[in-house]
Amino acid sequence: MAPRDPVSGETPPTSLSARLARGDLMAPDCPSREVLKHVTSRWGVLVLIALEQRMHRFSELKRAIGGVSERMLAQTLQWLEADGLVDRKAYQVVPPHVEYRLTPLGQECAEKVRLLADWIEMSLPRIRAAQA
Repeated sequence: MAPRDPVSGETPPTSLSARLARGDLMAPDCPSREVLKHVTSRWGVLVLIALEQRMHRFSELKRAIGGVSERMLAQTLQWLEADGLVDRKAYQVVPPHVEYRLTPLGQECAEKVRLLADWIEMSLPRIRAAQA
């Protein structure tokens, strides 16, 4: 039997979704919010999806992700690298050659983000209808 809260006498929620609903992510100073911002930004989602299948050079990523500026792509890659989701490998050649790939943690994240992106694309007709 789960322990009861000494103040309310209620049994605390044990499911992950219940813990998240009342957890630190809802607190304004939770460090998870920065990672959430990086992962769920428009460019973060698209970078994760593009890198899910294979490694890309910077120029390949820029071509694969329509509409992203070099500045935003570079910033997004830096954020995702700092969060441990993207691995950057620079080769000391002329011209410079840099490759980006997902780390194992990044692969896990990309799978989750892709599910959301797939749902959005599949639900777009219903979303458009609701917007009208």
